Amino acid sequence: MRLLIVSDAWSPQVNGVVTSLQALVGELRGLGHQVKLLSPADFRTLPCPSYPEIPLAWDLWRVGAAIREFRPDCVHLATEGPLGWAARRWLVKRGLAFSSAIHTRFPEYVNSRWPWVPLRWGYAFLRAFHRPSQAVLVTTERMQEAFAGWGFKRLALWRKGVDTQLFRPPAQPPAVSSLVFLYVGRIAAEKNVEAFLRLDLPGEKQVVGDGPQRTALQAAYPQVKFLGYRHGAALAQAFQQASVLVFPSRTDTYGLVMLEALACGTPVAAFPVAGPLDVLQAGVSGVLGEDLGAACLAALALDRGRCAELAARQSWRASALEFLAQQRLLDGELCMPAQVGLEPVHDLAS
Repeated sequence: MRLLIVSDAWSPQVNGVVTSLQALVGELRGLGHQVKLLSPADFRTLPCPSYPEIPLAWDLWRVGAAIREFRPDCVHLATEGPLGWAARRWLVKRGLAFSSAIHTRFPEYVNSRWPWVPLRWGYAFLRAFHRPSQAVLVTTERMQEAFAGWGFKRLALWRKGVDTQLFRPPAQPPAVSSLVFLYVGRIAAEKNVEAFLRLDLPGEKQVVGDGPQRTALQAAYPQVKFLGYRHGAALAQAFQQASVLVFPSRTDTYGLVMLEALACGTPVAAFPVAGPLDVLQAGVSGVLGEDLGAACLAALALDRGRCAELAARQSWRASALEFLAQQRLLDGELCMPAQVGLEPVHDLAS
């Protein structure tokens, strides 16, 4: 099968969406499928307002030509950014089917930065984007129910996974005498990082990641170690050496870093909200509570071996097969007609 994935999120961005798509592409190719990812790397870009580290494609008239040139059997729109909208418009105009995915709770993110923007506006934006999609993929049953409540149709499950070859328990667990409470992710308002930073905890606090709030928070909390981005083995080592991963977000649809931490044997402390409730087994792999500080201390007593055992059951291969099954369940609706390749080039972006 020839699969085209259109995403506004790709390297060098560092986030759960990029990690998930990289794993998906690798697994699909390993299964023998031809996969092309259409991303900002294929276009001229401008920095995203308020997120300058995120490039946004702007020469969008080239999207149609790229789709036609690849001649995909199936098209999946991974994000609701400029590339996603451009591909959606081109496909809808020609009556061609596609699948899409909701990776983030965009309305809550916008509302956390600009409280005057009602949630219903954000959800109206998402509904408009995903309305023509033949399958709107979400990560958990809880998110499926939540988005259905906001009027979304044709929702389907696509669970995430973890690289258990990279993220695995260390040969020697961290010493109990040197406590490390770790946050991994974007340093931005919607991630609620300060809820972790202001906790009165023993030992050391570490932050892995970067984002628009880093400068201000690093100045406000000089006792915290801000380590910047970590990748590959260095990221795995940060998880392995941590006593507890603290996940303060209240808006994430999943929180892939929790699964990566668990695979390294590191328990998680989080609020009892969607994301942690889907990833964690309370009292076994994590502690959930509105008192995040108490949850952090309680998580220290959890069995690290049990954490790793639970995470090891969720592989990226299983995730890729579930994605593939959703494409095939559409019974050929996503197949691109041969005449797409014969359209006049000047009409491709119209």
